[in-house]
Amino acid sequence: MATLRRLREAPRHLLVCEKSNFGNHKSRHRHLVQTHYYNYRVSFLIPECGILSEELKNLVMQTGPYYFVKNLPLHELITPEFISTFIKKGKLILSLDKDTYEETGLQGHPSQFSGRKIMKFIVSIDLMELSLNLDSKKYERISWSFKEKKPLKFDFLLAWHNTGSEESTMMSYFSKYQIQEHQPKVVLSTVRDLQCPVLQSSELEGAPEVSCQALELFDWLGAVFSNVSLNNEPNNFISTYGCPQPSTVVAKAYLCTITGFILPEKICLLLEHLCHYFDELKLAPWVTLSVQGFADSPVSWGKSEHGFWKGGEHLYNFVIFNNQDYWLQMAVGANDHCPP
Repeated sequence: MATLRRLREAPRHLLVCEKSNFGNHKSRHRHLVQTHYYNYRVSFLIPECGILSEELKNLVMQTGPYYFVKNLPLHELITPEFISTFIKKGKLILSLDKDTYEETGLQGHPSQFSGRKIMKFIVSIDLMELSLNLDSKKYERISWSFKEKKPLKFDFLLAWHNTGSEESTMMSYFSKYQIQEHQPKVVLSTVRDLQCPVLQSSELEGAPEVSCQALELFDWLGAVFSNVSLNNEPNNFISTYGCPQPSTVVAKAYLCTITGFILPEKICLLLEHLCHYFDELKLAPWVTLSVQGFADSPVSWGKSEHGFWKGGEHLYNFVIFNNQDYWLQMAVGANDHCPP
């Protein structure tokens, strides 16, 4: 009975909504995008739009590349060559089960979501501090652990934001391993006769018979991105979901979905372009930009520990209004702290 009761329990979810304006000097939008590192899918929806501008389409097509490296030894990520080539600042964060953690002999701390029986540990290594102290006992111990005591190997997805003029050296640097370059998958589509909720930028909670709530929009977006029927037909046994009210029907809406390993810097460019979408007069009152993180990433925002539990969700969504106001919605699952 106890097992059955646990299966029936719905995992905890957190959704944080806030509103601001892109022109506000205290706006947090850029910081929150830049500190959400592990992005798996980016989607944007533009009502009353049948075709993308060339500039926006080019941005979409330039969200790659990223790389897949098979059986990469972990010690390669702490070498002075790797750090000097690819790392300006940052930490190597390992989420290890109890047995692996004990076998490495490294110093870490129990996962904050372990419960009474500790089964997972977090090891955090400051790579810049390590590279500046190559003769230290700490570097020797970590190097010995990764090379000899517990020589771990993993399949890695790697992405690099190269700010210089040279081409990426990722392929050549890892040429002795099995490495493949990938481009994100891009799906562009036009949704016709789409029923959209009516929104007012000043009303996160909505207004009865005037505008919808932010939470209602969040659910509706999930249905649109999942291609769920919004007709609310009584004989539809798959979905009886309907668009929140009040609503309006738009003749065309442009939907773009990018899937891969997408860097925050690329998302910042997309967000900035969508902010300027209303520089010229448009029929659309708002557009949205939604970002989903990898379910099994070690962190969500910044250094906040992320756990998979039953879903592994951590995501955010911008609703960008034609007056430069915006709503920001941030959601996480059970084994996460409240979004920043």
